Amino acid sequence: MSRNSLQTRPQRSSLEVKPEPIRPSPDRNPKVGSSFRRRLQYYYWRLIRLSGPPEAIARGLACGVFAGLFPLFGLQTILGICLALIFRGNKIIAAAGTWVSNPLTYVPIYAFNFHLGKWLLQKNSLTDISLGSWQEFKALGSEIIWTLFVGCFTVGMVGGICSYFLGLTLIRRVRASYRSRRRHQR
Repeated sequence: MSRNSLQTRPQRSSLEVKPEPIRPSPDRNPKVGSSFRRRLQYYYWRLIRLSGPPEAIARGLACGVFAGLFPLFGLQTILGICLALIFRGNKIIAAAGTWVSNPLTYVPIYAFNFHLGKWLLQKNSLTDISLGSWQEFKALGSEIIWTLFVGCFTVGMVGGICSYFLGLTLIRRVRASYRSRRRHQR
């Protein structure tokens, strides 16, 4: 039975009030989340087909991850793209790399960065902060910001270097797999 025969409506007689609904063919079963899967496949293929050498794409990812680990809300993407321009990285991947920090990961990332900065600077006096006193908090503001930025810079450097090598390995592997599949199809 063809698809067209299932989608045609029977002739209406004068006694019929409601037309019969058009039913999809039984071999076509729309699955829940199929549009999400299609969207993921679309972005997967866009990633596979990104132009540029793998090193430039990995540099863009490293710049984005580095910028994403700083507490500059709203400026992370701009910083990532600017760093990608300086280091000749892929700007699209740099913007996507900043998503390493998002509303779900802000608190754990910046708490870890703050504690790492406190450990690196050996600032044990910051543990005695009373959040009830606004004046005390204001007086320590620059010290808190400096401690956070030292931690963010350190974690950003480690995260950027790791994401560069991980991204470079994955991009090369995926592109090699894609090329071998295309060769076997011909």
